[in-house]
Amino acid sequence: MNVEQMERFAKEIRYYTLKELNYMGYGHYGGSLSIVEALAVIYGKHLNASPEIKDDPERDYFVLSKGHGGPSLYATLFLKGYFPEEWLYTLNQNGTSLPSHPDRNKTPGVDMTTGSLGQGISAATGIALGNRIAKRNNYTYTIVGDGELNEGQCWEAIQMAAHQKLDHLIVFVDDNKKQLDGYTADISNPFDFVDKFSAFGFHAIRVDGNSVQAISEAITAAKELKGKPSVIVLDTIKGQGVTYIENMIDNHHLRPDDDTNEAIRTAIQQIGEELGVTV
Repeated sequence: MNVEQMERFAKEIRYYTLKELNYMGYGHYGGSLSIVEALAVIYGKHLNASPEIKDDPERDYFVLSKGHGGPSLYATLFLKGYFPEEWLYTLNQNGTSLPSHPDRNKTPGVDMTTGSLGQGISAATGIALGNRIAKRNNYTYTIVGDGELNEGQCWEAIQMAAHQKLDHLIVFVDDNKKQLDGYTADISNPFDFVDKFSAFGFHAIRVDGNSVQAISEAITAAKELKGKPSVIVLDTIKGQGVTYIENMIDNHHLRPDDDTNEAIRTAIQQIGEELGVTV
C-alpha cells in the first residue's frame, strides 16, 4: 500500500471499530482508536501475514500486548479477510469468537492471547527468540500501552530482548498519555520512553502516531538495523480520530450517555460518507 491507501485503510479500521463498539453499546473506545494508524501501516504494508498463510510458521507475527485495544484489531482482521463482518457485531457477547481481549484459540489471525497487561510483550519476545532459534527470517511486531509499561514484567522482557539482540522484534508504544485512571504523568510518570528504551539497548524513535507515512518510514528504518531490537514510540491521542472522544477526560472505557452516543453515530456517519459506504 502507498500512503494514500494506508490512510484509507486507517479510516476503514476506525469506521468498523466504531460500528462494532456502538453496536455493543459500551467498551474500550480510547485505546482502540489510538492504535488505528499503527494497525493500518503494519497490516496494510509491512506484516507478511494473511488468512492463506495464517498457520505458516514463516509468516510474520503480531501481538497486541495492550489487549483492551482488541476492537480495532478485530476490525483490521475483518478487513484483511480473516472472518466475515457479522462477527464484529458479536463482540464480547456469549459464545462470540471476538472476546473483549484477543484469544488465539477463538479468533483467526490472533497470534497470542493477551489482556493481562505486561504479558504480551514477554510473549512477543519469546516468539522472536524462538523464530531466530528456528533460523526463520520473519518479524514479530507488538503494541504495548504507555500505562501498561507501569508493569515491571515489561522491562524484564525489554532487557531480555536487547540482551538477545532480537533485531527482528519491533515494539510500538501507544503513548496516548492516559491509562485507566487518568494521565500517565500523574499516576506513574514514565518520563521519556525513547531515553528509557535506548538505555535498555533498543534502537528507539518517536513519531507522529497519526501519520501513516512517519510510522511506515520508522518500520523500514528498523528493519535495516542489525544487532538490536527497535521501538517506535507513537505520539498519539486517546480516542484518536474522533474529536468528541479525544476531548473526554475519562475515555478509556465508555458506557456512552445520549450525547456521547449521538456524537459517535455522527462520527460513524461522517467517516462512512468519506469512505463512500452505506452506514
